[in-house]
Amino acid sequence: MDILLILAPFSVGLGLMAVAAFWWTLKAGQYEDPVGDANRILIDDADDRPPA
Repeated sequence: MDILLILAPFSVGLGLMAVAAFWWTLKAGQYEDPVGDANRILIDDADDRPPA
């Protein structure tokens, strides 16, 4: 039962860190252009190809 005194705060801390990381990505603008990001995968640029 003593392990719960360690694991419960640890799991709450990990959850808070995950929420903080998600909040940070929202503030950094990671999700601003999902359509453009999806279309950018399909573009075949010449400078992305390996050298011949």
